[in-house]
Amino acid sequence: MKKLLILAYDFPPYVSVGGLRPYSWYKYMHEFGIFPVVVTRQWSNKYGNHLDYIAPGESNDVIIEESEKGIIIRAPYKPTLANRLMLRYGENRFKFLRKIITGWYEFVQWFLPVGTKYSIYKAAKEYLKSNKVDCIIATGDPFILFRYASLLSKRYKVPWIADYRDPWVKDNSMCIFLKVFYKTLEYKYIKESSKITTVSEYFKYLINTNNKNKISLIYNGFDIDLFKENDTASKNTVLTIAFAGTIYKWHPWKSILEILNSFCNNNSFHINMFFYGINIKNEIEEFVKDARINESKFLKITFFSKMPYEKILFEFNKSDILLLFNDFRYIGTKIFDYLAIQKKILFLFAEDNDMELLKTKNYPFKEIPYYKRCPQVELIKECNAGYIVNDKKHLLSVLEEVKNEFETNGFISCKSHGFEFYSRRNQSKILAEIIKEIIDEK
Repeated sequence: MKKLLILAYDFPPYVSVGGLRPYSWYKYMHEFGIFPVVVTRQWSNKYGNHLDYIAPGESNDVIIEESEKGIIIRAPYKPTLANRLMLRYGENRFKFLRKIITGWYEFVQWFLPVGTKYSIYKAAKEYLKSNKVDCIIATGDPFILFRYASLLSKRYKVPWIADYRDPWVKDNSMCIFLKVFYKTLEYKYIKESSKITTVSEYFKYLINTNNKNKISLIYNGFDIDLFKENDTASKNTVLTIAFAGTIYKWHPWKSILEILNSFCNNNSFHINMFFYGINIKNEIEEFVKDARINESKFLKITFFSKMPYEKILFEFNKSDILLLFNDFRYIGTKIFDYLAIQKKILFLFAEDNDMELLKTKNYPFKEIPYYKRCPQVELIKECNAGYIVNDKKHLLSVLEEVKNEFETNGFISCKSHGFEFYSRRNQSKILAEIIKEIIDEK
């Protein structure tokens, strides 16, 4: 069996979509002749929110976990001074100082053995001193892991793969100096890799390389084992719409809540809108109060804390409809779980004017004139998985259709199909074949 070293910053028990990708490799690779060795950081999950990302690890020593699936090496994690200040004094104090400290580490880590990710490199190097591996894969963000994979590759004469969960350089989100700096680093390190993998065709266009044929697609997908017992028929007395995770500045959530509120009041129709572990809870609560949505007798908005991935899926399964915002060229991870749950997706919006204004102002990804595809829309249509809502006016007619079906049947049916290809197990199999080819070529 071939041995694969995986450098992954995000990894369970930390709750993030970024950690699920390398976790699926750890979970399934052994089925396809690859023994995975994951090197990650320690996660304590002390707070149950975004502060877990900067909370100290549980030990100053490396923790090693072994199973028949593979090995997990958890490197110590010590917060930087900026993070310690935030943990002790809160998010509103020492903001400028924290930004300076964080920026210094982000820059200097490329030249000196410092930063919160360096312990992953040290733990991986220590393992490789007495253990041979056949290939290395580093999944980014954070992209400093690409540098560490490159260093380990040269030192131990092992090929490495650069895996992109997100673009390295988001053209609309940083100053000219940083764009040039990071593009230079990107080109330098991925040129040294044996292969590049990423999650979508659009990201393939964005990756800074002259050799696009070197890039393979490995979709994020869904964990089929978590959906085998899925009961697709909800038993709610009130129509329930659910959303979990990050709401971005280009998402027209204000318009959607206003329309839902208006529709419910005008039709005397009850809707429960459930938000799970979202990042702008306070902002939405303030808007709901100012817009007097919370005074509605028919629309009820409820917030839930961040929870483990399996629990989120359980809650989604009890809902009638799953809300999905338009991320344009970016396909994301959420849509694959939605497909596997087999609940109708409410996709908002395909071509709304107000949404386009938000996109122009806030969308961080580079536009490519000849690349007009929206992979979310394509996937929903391919699998017959939901409602593609064009704009606010169209949403009202869709809600009327939903209301009629729910009042008639007591649930919203979903007759999706063809989504099995996107399981994480199947995507891990594809990646395993790529790794074997790289090893054989060597």
